[in-house]
Amino acid sequence: MPRLDVLLARNLGLSRSVVARLLGAGRVCDEAGRRLDDGRTTFEPAALPYALRLDGQVVVLRARMDLLQHKPLDHVTALRDVRHATAYDLLADAPLRADLRAVGRLDIDSTGLLLWTTDGALLHRLTHPRQGVPRTYHVALGGPWSPPPADFALTDGHVPTFVALEARAAEQMHPGLVAPPNTRTYATITLTSGRFHEVRRIFAELDTLVLGLCRVRYGAVALPPELAAGAWLPFDPAAVVAAADVG
Repeated sequence: MPRLDVLLARNLGLSRSVVARLLGAGRVCDEAGRRLDDGRTTFEPAALPYALRLDGQVVVLRARMDLLQHKPLDHVTALRDVRHATAYDLLADAPLRADLRAVGRLDIDSTGLLLWTTDGALLHRLTHPRQGVPRTYHVALGGPWSPPPADFALTDGHVPTFVALEARAAEQMHPGLVAPPNTRTYATITLTSGRFHEVRRIFAELDTLVLGLCRVRYGAVALPPELAAGAWLPFDPAAVVAAADVG
């Protein structure tokens, strides 16, 4: 079970020695005002998140963080990049930010749902090809496309695993899709495979060009239509794990 001093250090970005001094000085109290000075105090997982006060200010202790982000255009999925802004830059106020890692990635010219977690086991579970977690994308296309034949494969021999592929009207597209003026058609595609540039390569094989791409769902977690580009919200990992188990 997580200890008080470890939780304080992780959530505040402080060293254990600094935390020990805060506790010893009586600067940490529970919500009722009772002093918390024993860093060895443990918390049942069900008791977290746990709110306490440091110098009278509320601090919420978490053992983990799982969030969904609306990744905007022109941001790369990386913790740091010398040439481009990163989606991680937009998580400056997120709890446990230092421990957050992206679940998969979205290209610089793609938008939409990007999951982040502090749980390494969950990250591996959701990104391993064997799990086959379904991912849904809305795409803006440069022209009409041909339905894939039964023996469809990409030029490198990879066979995408389709769950759904269908044309859509513009008004059916997620507001997070950035469609340029020369867009001619729209489609939605759901896959359980996740190769590099897979969606773009699929439509290239189907005789059209992807002009805009937005991931709208990962497992059972959907991108809220009202969530602004760059913004984030916590999500329940149980929903996406359930989809992974089904897959």
